[in-house]
This record gives sequence, structure tokens and C-alpha cells, in this order.
Amino acid sequence: MINHVYAAMSGGVDSAVCAHLLLQQGYQCTGATMRLCGVQCAGEDNVRDAKAVADRLGIPFVSFDMTDAFERDVIAPFVRVYENGGTPNPCINCNAHLKFGALLFEAQKAGASHIATGHYARVGFENGRYVLKKAADASKDQSYVLYTLTQEQLAHVLFPLGELTKDEVRAIAREQGFVSANKPESQDICFIPDGDYASFIERFSGKTYPEGEFVDLQGNVLGRHGGIIRYTVGQRRGLGLALPEPYYVCKKDTDANRVVLCTKKELPTTELVANNFNWISIYCPDAPIRATVRTRYHQKEQPATLYVLEDGRVRVVLDDPQTAAAPGQAVVAYDGEYVLGGGEIE
Repeated sequence: MINHVYAAMSGGVDSAVCAHLLLQQGYQCTGATMRLCGVQCAGEDNVRDAKAVADRLGIPFVSFDMTDAFERDVIAPFVRVYENGGTPNPCINCNAHLKFGALLFEAQKAGASHIATGHYARVGFENGRYVLKKAADASKDQSYVLYTLTQEQLAHVLFPLGELTKDEVRAIAREQGFVSANKPESQDICFIPDGDYASFIERFSGKTYPEGEFVDLQGNVLGRHGGIIRYTVGQRRGLGLALPEPYYVCKKDTDANRVVLCTKKELPTTELVANNFNWISIYCPDAPIRATVRTRYHQKEQPATLYVLEDGRVRVVLDDPQTAAAPGQAVVAYDGEYVLGGGEIE
């Protein structure tokens, strides 16, 4: 039975409407904000806006200092994956460790049965198992970044916006006079608001990342790169090379400090392997299954066959060649509106 709910409030319009809807549905609600990394990311303005909404709704408001956990579980892994040649998605780690980890723990410690967030996704319970489903508004669906949710977490999570469109959410916020009603959506990683990943990594790690060679698939040197952390698989712009045709980053060789480039026709691949695969809406299958997959947040789903390997990793074989997926990103599998599961691309 759901009684007391902690509404995760970021200061944005989605979380504000989330809290409002919980009250409309008759829940006892407390607004909760996580302070993640000071004024340079989560921002005191966001905390102020979240509290203003809570005050307007007449609900208690609490704030948790999670800066140490955020640095340990989100920022440090982000830097480490980049250093190892991958391209991480810190929002996925934040969801796994902070929102649906630490915040859920704090909520339950305070006697709340559930937490609710402003994510656009849906949770159901079918055939004795919790299922994660896409949002009704396909253009806002955020199920891709929720693939780490476990059965235990899903049992204590609410997504009140799952059936709404963004326009409907903003309309509700304006009707309620929320300060965040017209607040623009953030497009950047919260702890790197200027989008300069490389400079942030250098500051955080205290390291410099030396120049090295751009090479093609045959090992021919094409030029010099400005530090391996400045590039990601699939990148075409910003290479600083004058070549007879467009080249793309297709691999990063951290041992040799080389960035491997290829032409557009050499870039597509039909296979990838994912580790730490979390099966959600189904149990881990004992035979190959058909699904559609995304290897990037807003990518169109692609038909594929999934093979579970003996060590639990999942081999994904795409029906059609696709642009090479970046190691460190997620591959998420779907069956219609259901999220089957997901893992980290090797």
C-alpha cells in the first residue's frame, strides 16, 4: 500500500508537476532535493525553485547533501570511462546510485513507501513481475536512462508524468503558478554546464592528456590529435584534419594513445556486446530473443537478436548495419512499449 511519497524535486517544471499530481491523487507528499555538487551544477537557484514549489503546494521540503556520493558514483566513473577510451552516460549512473539508490534509502528511512520522479516513463505489474514501459509521449520517453532499475526499486517508484505530454505538463505548471513553469530544459550534463568535457576531466583528475596520432584502420598516420579524451566514437566534427573525404572516430586506442579514424562506409557495425545487463520486464531468457534496441538516447529503435552469453553478457546482432556504438554508452532492448533490459556497451 502506498502512503507517504517522497517527490524528487530538481527545481524544474517536470518535478514540480510530479509533486502536484501526487497531491491530486491523494498521497501524503514530501518534496526532496539532492545537493549534488554545489553551485556549479545542481545550483542553489534550483534548490530555491524546488522549495518555492513545495511551499506553494504546502508540503514539507527536505534537502540532502549527496556531494560525496555524487563524486564517487557519478563523476569519478565518468572520468574513468573517458580515460579508458569510452563515452559514459552519467545520467544513468545518477539514476542508479542517487535518485533510485540514495534518495530512495532516505525516503524509506523517513517512513515513505515510495519515491516519485518527473521522468517520462511508466511502471506496471504484470504476471507477478514489475515492468518498465515507455512514456505515452514517445517524443519525451526517458526509459532509455532508466534501464538499471531493479524489481525492488520498481516496487517503490512512481512516474506520474508517464501518461502526459510535455505541453500538458507545462500547462499544468502555468495553471498552478509554479516558478518553473517556463523554465527551459537543461541540455548539458549538470556538472559540466559549459559542455567542455575535456577541461572538466583535466581539472578533476589533475592530469594532462598528451597529443597523439590520428591513424586509419590500416595504421597510416593521418595527423595529430589534441588528447584522447577530446574524442568519442562516431565523431566527425572538430578533428582539425584536411582530408579528401569525411572521416569519423571509430576507435580509441588508449594504450598507444591513438585515435583511429575511418570513412563513413567503414563505420557501420552489426554486432556489439553489453555487460552488466539488467533484465527488467522479463526474466533472463535461456534462448535468443528478438527485440528492437537503441544504442543512443534518441536513436530510432533498430531490430536485432539478443544472445545471452555464458557469463551473463549479452551479444546484440543488428539486422542492419548501424553507426558504431560508443563503448561506455548503453544499449537498451524493447518489445513494443516494454523495456526488456539494458547494459553497458563494451
